[in-house]
Amino acid sequence: MSLRPYREIARRKSRQIRVGSVLVGGDAPISVQTMTNTLTTDVKGTLEQIRRAADAGADLVRVSCPDEDSTKAFKQIAKESPVPLIADIHFHYKRGIEAAEAGAACLRINPGNIGSHDRVRDVVKAAKDHGCSMRIGVNAGSLDKHLLDKYGEPCPEALVESALEHAKLLEDNDFFEFKIAVKASDVFLAVAAYQGLAKACDYPLHLGITEAGGLIGGTVKSSIGIGSLLWAGIGDTLRVSLSADVAEEVKVGFEMLKALDLRHRGVRIVSCPSCARQGFDVIKTVEALENRLSHVRAPVTLSILGCVVNGPGEARETMVGITGGGADSHKVYIGGSPDHNVDGKSMVDHIVDLVEARAAEIEAAKQKGS
Repeated sequence: MSLRPYREIARRKSRQIRVGSVLVGGDAPISVQTMTNTLTTDVKGTLEQIRRAADAGADLVRVSCPDEDSTKAFKQIAKESPVPLIADIHFHYKRGIEAAEAGAACLRINPGNIGSHDRVRDVVKAAKDHGCSMRIGVNAGSLDKHLLDKYGEPCPEALVESALEHAKLLEDNDFFEFKIAVKASDVFLAVAAYQGLAKACDYPLHLGITEAGGLIGGTVKSSIGIGSLLWAGIGDTLRVSLSADVAEEVKVGFEMLKALDLRHRGVRIVSCPSCARQGFDVIKTVEALENRLSHVRAPVTLSILGCVVNGPGEARETMVGITGGGADSHKVYIGGSPDHNVDGKSMVDHIVDLVEARAAEIEAAKQKGS
């Protein structure tokens, strides 16, 4: 029995699908994805953005395919991408077929929007032939007219009904390799829709608060919406939609998962907001460490506390820690215990060395175990 049962999250049981090399749903880790904002025909620029997203930890990246030139470029992009790609298709069924043939691991497509049953059948056939999964993406801002007429406005019931209608079209074609999203920019609407959909089906769910806003506002909205769903055990993959760099979306996504103890990647820093008691400049120190430790992928915990009020207690809970002391001598904690002192001038370099060494130990143990 866990000594900390209040930290346990019971994830919703969903079926599992494959998006290229990434498993989604079931007992697979919750994956983090983002989307390029370059012109897809700019192969070099798009690949550069995909690589930056992958370096930040993205498991999956979505790429727009609005026209035939884009799906032609997508073929080269998919060949060189370090992660599986999702082709973003909206209304033109031929783009879906072309993207599947070009190497997409997944098609973001709403089958009810591409026309006749024959067109749905043709896209499903292409997906089956090329080992492609799909993602049904319902959005409160583009609900079908008959649902708006029925409900009068976007509401949770309308989003869920739309998702299930699209799902039925795939099920009728004996295709079940898909995940579903029911996004809205309104946090209350999105959360209620996902809660309803989670009860109505067992398909894996892709979480997101769409058009969330800029880096700060969008992070807050997404953390409230996506975070509350993850805390309730709902969600198998996620994207944080920010008007910001794609790498920032990925970083925020992982910070959510780390905060909820659902997935660990990179350094998790516990730090104080600083005050007059601080023995060193906490804000500048944390900023420097975030930049210099961004390459670390192993799950290392680090505490940076400016004084000895809460510092020792927090340091006991992290792998590496430091508390501000007097006379420019600060206490370093290793494995939760006080270990040695370090001066302010060499403090940042010293912490970087300690974290990198701990990360190397974790990676070595992981390799030995596998």
